[in-house]
Amino acid sequence: MTLAKTFKIALFSLLGFGAIHNPAAAQDAPLLAKVPPGTVLTIGDPVTQKALEVSGLDKELTFEVKWANISGGPQTSEAFRAHALDVGSVAEIPSIFANWNNLPVRNIAYRERRDPIANPIYRFGIAPGADVKTLADFRGKRIAFSPGQAQGTLVLRALHAAGLKSSDVTLVELPSTGDVYPKALASKQVDIAPLGTVYIRRYITQYGPDGATLLEHGLRDDPSHLYAPQWVLDDPAKAAALAEYVGLWARATEWVNRNPDLWIKEYYVGQQSLSQEDGEYLVKMTGEQIVPADWSEVKKRHQETINLLADELGNKPFDVEQIFDNRFEKLGAAALAKGL
Repeated sequence: MTLAKTFKIALFSLLGFGAIHNPAAAQDAPLLAKVPPGTVLTIGDPVTQKALEVSGLDKELTFEVKWANISGGPQTSEAFRAHALDVGSVAEIPSIFANWNNLPVRNIAYRERRDPIANPIYRFGIAPGADVKTLADFRGKRIAFSPGQAQGTLVLRALHAAGLKSSDVTLVELPSTGDVYPKALASKQVDIAPLGTVYIRRYITQYGPDGATLLEHGLRDDPSHLYAPQWVLDDPAKAAALAEYVGLWARATEWVNRNPDLWIKEYYVGQQSLSQEDGEYLVKMTGEQIVPADWSEVKKRHQETINLLADELGNKPFDVEQIFDNRFEKLGAAALAKGL
């Protein structure tokens, strides 16, 4: 089965079938200055939920929020389809795949890491005994691949950067959940897998003595977005509430930047049940997160990703403007300019 066919099957399996639609035109209607009384948003953004709570910024919300413990592209898009969610927090990829799978969504907020090369989200884990020291060494190797997720796209980017194609390697389709990838590496089911969060540190701690290593990819993998379905953005009251939330989301991001010790205590240790050492590692790995006021470079990189995925997976490329709502572009940075 070809990579393109495998990917398309995975997409429909994860997201379900949706009604055919034409991508909505760019939003022109101005956002309301105030959120109308009685407005309710269902938000899937557990990290910001905790940051707002710990910082006290949640007290500034002027509308009712129903928090949903939902994260990740497939789960968020599935909730959108069920009309059970109004906005979610994801990486760069889900809005692209949603467009290809007839789910009209738009990105409404964006943040990145100040030094994305020094502070990548993922490192490539290398199995004990696998002779991989550069991206060029990926040729002929078995690589863990998760279609439709950021980890899978990073694999394709790495191959492209090394002048390789998917046909030059064996892509082993595995879900990038929990410790699936570290175990697949340790058991030599795969030679290479993109690792994130505490699994980077734990993989080397546990399997380093056996010869496990890590490889820095030197690529940007840091985009983070809020995105919402078109039908939510078409609702003036909900759009106004989303505008307010984008401002608080940006301020919560800056609060985390400024309060790493408290964030470790309350979120990583208190909520995620990680160790103090794991929390410190994750804060250091993340570095400083910033919210740009200009999306020009963001869209340029996003378009490059769309084109790469279209070429590799056999989908039709499209204009990046289809998945950005420009009314929200400057809201996050403007909120930060007013201070915490």
